[in-house]
Amino acid sequence: MSNEVKTKEKVDMDPKYIIKLTVTLFVTCVVVAGLLGLVNSVTAGRIEQINIENTNKALTAVFEGASAPEFPEMEIADDLKAAAASAGATLQNVYEAKDGGETIGHALKIVASGSQGNIEMIVGVDGEGAVTGVSIVKNSETAGIGSKVMENENGVLDQFIGKSAADSPLTVGKNVDAISGATVSSRGVTTGVNAALAVAGVMG
Repeated sequence: MSNEVKTKEKVDMDPKYIIKLTVTLFVTCVVVAGLLGLVNSVTAGRIEQINIENTNKALTAVFEGASAPEFPEMEIADDLKAAAASAGATLQNVYEAKDGGETIGHALKIVASGSQGNIEMIVGVDGEGAVTGVSIVKNSETAGIGSKVMENENGVLDQFIGKSAADSPLTVGKNVDAISGATVSSRGVTTGVNAALAVAGVMG
């Protein structure tokens, strides 16, 4: 065995070398984690603010006919969460929709799965249980494909307006049209609307 091979084996097995390597890796991980935490603390507030702004825009959009809209947030009962879950989505927030102080329906913030991640949307439902509108708050869908659904291309989101429990379950290819090439994204939104209708049904 050559001296070079012996030396390499000695370095690889040297406890001091292993300790030094371990400490170096540990310090590197601590530094990286600290930097990530710093970046998160700096950006988290701004990201949350953007989400609030988008939510407010979406609330207004799904009740665009209201002249003096207000959307006080309501407490979410367990049966409402269960209703959304049974439809395959998550109920995140419930807002009472008011116009000039009079209740005209509810706005439901729903999270459903899309092709590239979660789709966060607001679904408006009037006092008769019919959808007043669907507006996307946040998504990660593919640009130029799934994003067409999110941006309401060809009125793909508008087709849900007027739908109610009588039309459910809403199904892509049956009573819901999909954007070509974006079937999964269309299904994600459809799941969200079905969940909203399920919640509205429990609310009465």
